[in-house]
Amino acid sequence: MTDTQATWLTQDAYDRLKGELDGLIENRPVIAAEINARREEGDLKENGGYHAAREEQGQQEARIRQLQELLRTAQVGTAPSSADEATPGTVLEIRYEDDDETEKVLLGSREEGSHGDLQVISPNSPLGAALLGAKPGDTREYQLPDGGSMKVTLVSVEAFTG
Repeated sequence: MTDTQATWLTQDAYDRLKGELDGLIENRPVIAAEINARREEGDLKENGGYHAAREEQGQQEARIRQLQELLRTAQVGTAPSSADEATPGTVLEIRYEDDDETEKVLLGSREEGSHGDLQVISPNSPLGAALLGAKPGDTREYQLPDGGSMKVTLVSVEAFTG
């Protein structure tokens, strides 16, 4: 994954993530005050409240950095109008090797959350990366976590309508 890789998000997801980021940034003084209050309690070695507040601060700062980067590189808004190949923002109907059933997935950021019964797969995941650029009828192979591989066929592509 490169630093300049864009992440496709709907406007709703972007707004929700921006709201979360703003809330975390607004909460910084509260956490800093909590740390200062706990520090004044005395011995830091055995001060569980101090260590818990510091850990919470670290987790919040990590989430702030993650959200800032995600929103900085986000491609927001409408899904691609062309649905002739698998690109972020398209709904893919796929069939796994040796399976008669098909499954529909949204190729986009996991930050999108779920959309009804649509599972979201990241273009950076092994499956998402294998499907990127595929056209209906293409079969692609991707690596499984256990080291094996799986073949998947792209049955159809359609633009995501929300």
